[in-house]
Amino acid sequence: MNNEELVTKYHVAAPRYTSYPTVPYWVNEKFDQEKWKKAVRDSFNHSNTEDGISLYIHLPFCESLCTYCGCNTRITRNHKVEEPYISAVLREWETYLKLFGTKPVIRELHLGGGTPTFFSAENLGLLINGILSLAVIHPEAEFSFEAHPANTTVDHLVTLYRLGFKRISLGIQDFDPKVQLVINRIQSEAEVALITEEARVIGYNSVNYDLIYGLPLQSIAGLTDTIQSVLALRPDRIAFYSYAHVPWVKPGQRRYTELDLPSAALKQELYELGREMLKEGGYTEIGMDHFTLTSDSLYTAEKEGRLHRNFMGYTHQYSRLMIGLGVSSISDSWTAFAQNVKKVEDYIALANAGEIPVFKGHILTEEDLVIRKHILNIMCKGETSWALPEEQHPSFFEGMERMLLIADDGLVTINGSHLKVTVLGKRFLRNICMALDARLWANQPQTQLFSMAG
Repeated sequence: MNNEELVTKYHVAAPRYTSYPTVPYWVNEKFDQEKWKKAVRDSFNHSNTEDGISLYIHLPFCESLCTYCGCNTRITRNHKVEEPYISAVLREWETYLKLFGTKPVIRELHLGGGTPTFFSAENLGLLINGILSLAVIHPEAEFSFEAHPANTTVDHLVTLYRLGFKRISLGIQDFDPKVQLVINRIQSEAEVALITEEARVIGYNSVNYDLIYGLPLQSIAGLTDTIQSVLALRPDRIAFYSYAHVPWVKPGQRRYTELDLPSAALKQELYELGREMLKEGGYTEIGMDHFTLTSDSLYTAEKEGRLHRNFMGYTHQYSRLMIGLGVSSISDSWTAFAQNVKKVEDYIALANAGEIPVFKGHILTEEDLVIRKHILNIMCKGETSWALPEEQHPSFFEGMERMLLIADDGLVTINGSHLKVTVLGKRFLRNICMALDARLWANQPQTQLFSMAG
């Protein structure tokens, strides 16, 4: 089967596997606040002293809607929303601190959005100082934040750097003016170059660019120009994502239609073009959708088998407990997942009342944990192994039966109790993991839940 035939065959709706089970397959009926609190306490007591915890803070506000975006956002130009929201986040943090019973050791801290740089530098300082004042910073801690190139100031960079932030991620997506207009994400190459240079002068040791292929009106010529500009700026990391078209979830994507999107064949061309240009430009492909310079910590982590993946993305550090603060944030205790309420007003009310503002979650079964381990191994290491009889779960072996068909297409090799993703298979990681997704196969959706793979 040639490459074009493989792309056609595997162009199906598939999860991105930032978790297993994926959110649509959480069994919320078996989840409650007390079970979540117990899972958090157990995980914290197990790992805080040595590994520390990860912390994600969702800052949902944006001044304008980027129509391609699938995140939980609140569009407003009213900056009076900043202080009440920060106050609620700190109240939520206080509730978790009471649950921990002792100071948490923070290993990772990431600000996501929305647009974190919607908030003033002063208010971001209030937020981070409030978080850190009752915590211990791990010696190997890494702090990072997402930024819009068009509204990030030197004050933002300096304030966050002084608070320990050394990584910045800039959402670029595409420099083509036609694409920027239709997705309502306007920033110039000059703005991106300026913020990149300022960050490096201040002392940031990692700059990431987010790029997306498959956007409306995207063309081979336009993407070629974009990547040439990116290569000239030499970011340390590049996330090269497939556009997720889910207008039934995000109505903003109805600004354009499927007719404006690249065909499956053209989208494949865009991906192959970007992938080859990045590799020829000196970047190494890491996990799924990521490219790094050999000087980057993700590159070293993959080579040493330490690459990890959670709701914040790929990281070179493992922490068993990840707490998500803020509206719609997802937390992971390793044995349970929980998501905060999705409406800002509801979140603020619950947080200020001293409640953990989760509204749904999932307690992982023993079988979930086994499958999760293998999916993580495939996503992070490109291989996995299993032992008998410790892993005799029927659904895992049903997944391996499905995996034989994927092996027939040359995407993986299976030798005894070891699976390895081939060079060809790296393009299809979502499809490979989907073969093991017991919950999806046991209850296949009647409507489309996920974006298309590829």
